[in-house]
Amino acid sequence: MKEKHNITEIAKAIYTINRHAKAAPEPQHLYMIKKQAIEQLLKEKKAEKLGLHFSNNPKYSNQHSTLLVKVANYYFHVPPTKEDFKNLTHLGSLDNDFRNPRTKMSLSYAKKVIYQYINWQPPKNVKRKKFSSYYTPSSLGKMEWPPTKKF
Repeated sequence: MKEKHNITEIAKAIYTINRHAKAAPEPQHLYMIKKQAIEQLLKEKKAEKLGLHFSNNPKYSNQHSTLLVKVANYYFHVPPTKEDFKNLTHLGSLDNDFRNPRTKMSLSYAKKVIYQYINWQPPKNVKRKKFSSYYTPSSLGKMEWPPTKKF
């Protein structure tokens, strides 16, 4: 990858993607590219693992931990690995008073920055049906003719 964006810009893009993912109806893709970008930053030693935090949103009523990662002067949480539990200290509960610096960046630009950084390519040969926003499925044409059931 060409060094096109600096670490601070990548951190701002991750922050923007993370903020939008929290409110998105289907956030899986946004969280996936956030995680890939942070993993790549960690591999390149441009991000730092700080420790583990208890999550504010327990899964299935079970408490779990998340990995706290520092990128530039931004902090993010990602799922931890088994090695993280062995090697890192547990920091306890989240500090709800702490906030990342406010950032103004459009989601489309943030995705562009991250896509370039992780060298992401959209999957090929994915056919999606295009429906009008007014599309309503119809039952016409689904009836059997001649009828096979006798009433």
